[in-house]
Amino acid sequence: MSGTGKRRRTSAGEGKSRLTRRGRILAWGAGATSVVVLGIAGVGAWVYQDLNDNIKSADVDDKIGGDRPVNLSPGSKNILVVGSDSRDGANAEYGKDLTTMQSDTLMVLHVPANRKWAAVVSFPRDSWVEIPACDKGDGNNSTPHHAKINEAFALGGTSGEVAGAAACSIKTVEANTGLRIDHFMSVDFQGFKGMVDALDGIEVCPEQAIHSKKARLDMDAGCQTVEGEQALGYVRVRYGVGDGSDIGRIGRQQEFMNALAEKAKAKLTNPKALYGFLGSATKSLTTDPDLAGIKPLSGLASQLKGIPSDRLAFLTVPNYPREADVATDTANVVWQYPQAADLFTSLAKDKEIDKKQLQAETKDPLYASSVRVQVLNGTGVSGRAATVAEKLREAGLTVVGTGNAPQDTGTTTVTYPAGLEKSAEALAARLPEARATQASDAAADVVTLVIGKDLDPDRIR
Repeated sequence: MSGTGKRRRTSAGEGKSRLTRRGRILAWGAGATSVVVLGIAGVGAWVYQDLNDNIKSADVDDKIGGDRPVNLSPGSKNILVVGSDSRDGANAEYGKDLTTMQSDTLMVLHVPANRKWAAVVSFPRDSWVEIPACDKGDGNNSTPHHAKINEAFALGGTSGEVAGAAACSIKTVEANTGLRIDHFMSVDFQGFKGMVDALDGIEVCPEQAIHSKKARLDMDAGCQTVEGEQALGYVRVRYGVGDGSDIGRIGRQQEFMNALAEKAKAKLTNPKALYGFLGSATKSLTTDPDLAGIKPLSGLASQLKGIPSDRLAFLTVPNYPREADVATDTANVVWQYPQAADLFTSLAKDKEIDKKQLQAETKDPLYASSVRVQVLNGTGVSGRAATVAEKLREAGLTVVGTGNAPQDTGTTTVTYPAGLEKSAEALAARLPEARATQASDAAADVVTLVIGKDLDPDRIR
């Protein structure tokens, strides 16, 4: 059954503001990277070194740990890009009541092995996911729990270090997507303002007036040039614009960065403007050691610039309001299955995404709460059905009963009666390697999950 009758969150790109030049770029980080290296070859060696030294490095490997997804497509790259909303130092004015470190934007840039296409997947920061145990940097580890996905950055950054914040974000994304993250890139607020100011502002064309005390923004409708604090407020504003969702904000951020990248390409022929832009951009960047420098960033940008514009896909993880599953939660979204899992699997296997097809498939969400499941234990391990059932309930599914399977099995199976194919597929997409199969003797009106010895409950999405 579909989710008819409940409100549906729109996808990125359906917002109410537009820019004078539309198009696609790769990401905050990728867009900045592409223009960071613009003109580098023509500047003096001392300038090159100065810019190179601006880029900060943070080693996350020790904090992530060893239990990580395998890279299924050698040669491809997944780069986690974080728009860092740190409330430390110069950024303290934006909210002293908030945790020291916040991730205002979170996305994964996928660069395929053949370098002929690319995709950027945005994660709504209100995504309700499981945050795994993370090193908080204060001598303690957090306890696994469900929360907004952007809490991972704040949790890992408890001590104020980007390395811990990035590591917890990487662990969270990997645990919930199955994607192996190869690199990370954090872009700070203050550097963003400097980049915009070096270009003498960016023109935006909001269709509605925007008045937001929280974002410190007061704008009339219509085309106008924004810079400095106003530009920052425009990409941060959420409430009072469109439907007030983080999805709408993602669309504005994507469009703004497109305009920034396009203007940078056209304007940065002036040495003073170029140096001002590159100085701000590089000072705002913190990356893993393998990306920390003009040379590796230049190499990444050169790989991206040859990709044709019609093969650069900007995507948002399919989602719907969690209120559809939990009536009291009006603040978060949950990912839509099986479409979200299909998206992650395609990227893991280095398969290009058809954006129009994805949008068509996600038009009518199947709410998790409409999936009725009975859970049977086929592992021989006492209590396993109850453990898995609780995981499924946390994910929003309706568990109607638990019990023991007729016999133990090594393989987890999902079976369903006629008419429940979509429900079965939505369940199977949350289980590693599971497949849904119609069975003539399947229980009526429910999907049956038989837990095999191959299922690790911690891998349930």
